[in-house]
Amino acid sequence: MSTMQIDRLLDSVVRFGASDLHLTVGRPPTVRLHGGLRSLQTKVLDSDDMVSLMKAITPERNQQELQEQGTTDFGFAYGEVARFRVSVFRQRGDLALVLRQIPNRLLTLDQIGLPEVTRELIRRPRGLYLVTGPTGSGKTTTLAAMINFINETMDRHIVTMEDPIEYYHYHKKSVVNQREIGNDCPSFAEALRRVLRQDPDVILVGEMRDLETIESAVRAAETGHLVFGTLHTTGAAKTIDRVVDAFPVTQQNQIKVQLSTALLCVLSQALLSRVDQPGMVAAYEFMVVTPAISNLIREGKSFRIDSAIQTGKKYGMQLLDDHLWALYTAGKISAEEMIDVSKNPADLTARVHKIGRTVGRMEWDDEEMQKAE
Repeated sequence: MSTMQIDRLLDSVVRFGASDLHLTVGRPPTVRLHGGLRSLQTKVLDSDDMVSLMKAITPERNQQELQEQGTTDFGFAYGEVARFRVSVFRQRGDLALVLRQIPNRLLTLDQIGLPEVTRELIRRPRGLYLVTGPTGSGKTTTLAAMINFINETMDRHIVTMEDPIEYYHYHKKSVVNQREIGNDCPSFAEALRRVLRQDPDVILVGEMRDLETIESAVRAAETGHLVFGTLHTTGAAKTIDRVVDAFPVTQQNQIKVQLSTALLCVLSQALLSRVDQPGMVAAYEFMVVTPAISNLIREGKSFRIDSAIQTGKKYGMQLLDDHLWALYTAGKISAEEMIDVSKNPADLTARVHKIGRTVGRMEWDDEEMQKAE
C-alpha cells in the first residue's frame, strides 16, 4: 500500500465527514461516522500495509518514540482541507493507527448552541472557565469557538497549551500563541509555570491532568487571567469533586475556598447522534458560579449543586438531564441514547414511561423502576 493509498483514505474521511479513521490488521480501513463504525470497501489490512501506512505519515521523532514507548501521538495538516490528530500504537505485535479529523472550520457560539450567558462570562477579565465531558464530546470544538470569539471581538494576548494543537487560530483582534506539549514545551505543568511571564490575558489549558496543573490553573485565574481548562468529568458537581479530590486531604479546604472565588462556570457536554437528520447534537449542563453556588463549593456541599442549578435557570443554568429530555421530546435524539449519557438513567426511564413510550433496551429491573417512580 503506497502513500497514494493513505491520501485516498484521508480523502474518503474528509468527503464523508467522518470523525475518525481506524486502521488495524485483519480489518479493512474503518471510519466513525455520526458515532457508528463503518468499514470502507477496500482490502483487509495486513502487517506490511500497517507499516507503510504508518511510515507515510509519522514524523521521524514519533517513529523513534513508537520504537521506545510502543505508542506515539502527533498532529498533521492534510493540505488545506483538514488537520488530523493521530495515535499510533502497537497491539498484538502489530501496528494500529487512529486518525481523528479536526475540521478547519471554526464554529460560532450560536452554531454550537451555547447559552447566551457564555458571551458575558467570556468577557470577564479573570476566572476559571471549565469545559468538561467524556472524550469525543466536542470540548475542543467548543473551546476553539470561545477562543475564536475572543480573538474576533477583543484585543487580548491568548496563550494556549494543547496536546496536540487541533484548531489553528490566526491573529485577528488578539494575538494568539499556541504551544504544543511535547513539541514547544515538555508538559502542561511546565507550560503553565512559565505562562505568567508571557503577559497573557487569556490562557487555555488543554487538559488539567494532575495536581500541579490544576493548582497552576487556579492560581492563574486568581491572579487576574481568564483561564479555560478541560476535565473528563460529566456534570458540574462531579467536576468540583474531581478538582478537590486531586488535592491531598490537608489542602482540600484551601482549594474549596480558592475554587469558590476563582471559578466562573462549568460547562459539561455530551455529543449524541441525531435521529431527525444525519449528524450530531450536543447536550449541555451549565453551572454559573453565583454567590449561592460559591457557598456550596466553599462548604464542600457539592451534592446540593444540582438543585441550585435547577433554581438558577434565570442565569442560563441547566442540568444535563433536563437538556437531554428537551432534545428527546423535540424528536432530535433517541430514548436509548438519552438514557445512555444521562446522569440519572432510572429517573429519565420513568419519565419516558410516564408519557406512554418505551425504551428500546430495558436495563433497569422492576425494583429500580419502583424507586425511580
